Amino acid sequence: MATLEIKDLHGSVLTEEGAKPILKGVNLTIDSGQIHAIMGPNGSGKSTLAYALAGHPKYQIDSGTVLLDGEDVLEMSIDERARAGLFLAMQYPVEVPGVSMSNFLRTAATAVRGEAPQIRHWVKEVKQSMSDLDIDTSFSERSVNEGFSGGEKKRHEILQLDLLNPKFAILDETDSGLDVDALRVVSDGVNRFKGKGDKGVLLITHYTRILQHITPDRVHVFSDGKVVESGGAELADELEANGYVRFTGKKEAAGQS
Repeated sequence: MATLEIKDLHGSVLTEEGAKPILKGVNLTIDSGQIHAIMGPNGSGKSTLAYALAGHPKYQIDSGTVLLDGEDVLEMSIDERARAGLFLAMQYPVEVPGVSMSNFLRTAATAVRGEAPQIRHWVKEVKQSMSDLDIDTSFSERSVNEGFSGGEKKRHEILQLDLLNPKFAILDETDSGLDVDALRVVSDGVNRFKGKGDKGVLLITHYTRILQHITPDRVHVFSDGKVVESGGAELADELEANGYVRFTGKKEAAGQS
């Protein structure tokens, strides 16, 4: 069993005016085989947590620890974190003109696995994963995310998740901008990943609609840079009905931030 432990994590975002504290003592433990959903109002620090865990240079850790199977994640470079088993699906996937999806995916898989996958097996892997996600095979020769719709970009993120096969997936608003059909396809991809049994998922979302397709083991309310309450899937239903006013003192539209 793999474990991701976040202990009293404090972090800041780097701005032109200096470092702005965002994370204010995050405590969270995720075991493999579990899906944890983080929900909270806009500006509460959810995305900051995701990018800080992945090692984005715009975000600095001020104090606290992050352990992956006992190893100090914060001492690792970005590529070392990926090889150790962390994966980030970004809210706004970037375009990489001039780099084909096929080259990008095989290069990434080679870096994570430590050796280049054999062509015959790799082609079979990619075709099966693209089929599962309803991605046309012609996309493999297109530049990464260039000209892709929002739904196509998010499917490509889940394609990477499937092929890179990390220990823990951090999904930052993967449901953002998806129509009903794309939401179903992406959710099925996340469920297949979790179904491998030794995988953990940290799912950041504003809305409960993705939780109608992906059942979380735990739901955490994030407010003012930390987890302020945790519970089962029923906690998401409360947020859908009542918003975050109980946790922030501010009235929010139900289920939104």
